Amino acid sequence: MGHREDLLEGAKRCLLAKGFVRTTARDIVKESGTNLASIGYHYGSKDALLAQAYISLVEGMGDAFEGGETVDGTEPGSLERFERVWTNIIATMEEPGSIWRLSMEVLALGDQLPEVRDHLAVAQREAGRGLIPLLTGGREEDVSDETADTLGMFYVTLMTGLIAQWTFDPRSAPGAGQLTAGLRRVIEAAAPR
Repeated sequence: MGHREDLLEGAKRCLLAKGFVRTTARDIVKESGTNLASIGYHYGSKDALLAQAYISLVEGMGDAFEGGETVDGTEPGSLERFERVWTNIIATMEEPGSIWRLSMEVLALGDQLPEVRDHLAVAQREAGRGLIPLLTGGREEDVSDETADTLGMFYVTLMTGLIAQWTFDPRSAPGAGQLTAGLRRVIEAAAPR
């Protein structure tokens, strides 16, 4: 690996161990075996590197969201598929050392981490774009901007709320069955009578 990749991997380890605020440039350099100047050269700033490291960690969760065979055999767009995918997503929140606490750190300290916040705000649209095919089928590259901005952001908002609830109090946070039952009620209430 080159310095760029070493920095990214070191930053990911630092984020998981210390979070955004407590990670220093020196921590990243020590963890990556690089030097301070390489952060600016490759990423522009420590915050830009940390934002990219976080995005990389989240992107690595895609396989866990799919859950291998657990969504196979379910109809894309079905309530069964919805429940299975959210079961897999919630399982990542239950894991010790879940990366999702980092999301809450950014939400709580966004004004103190403007560069990180700005990078992650751009990534939200793409996160929604990635969730759509998982839940409704199709290919990510075929998701229109309008769909990413509506359905995709609906899923991102649901996920952000779940992350907040699972971070705050896992004992009272909803499971996928509760989410599915709630969605079923929304669908029934919206159906013409």
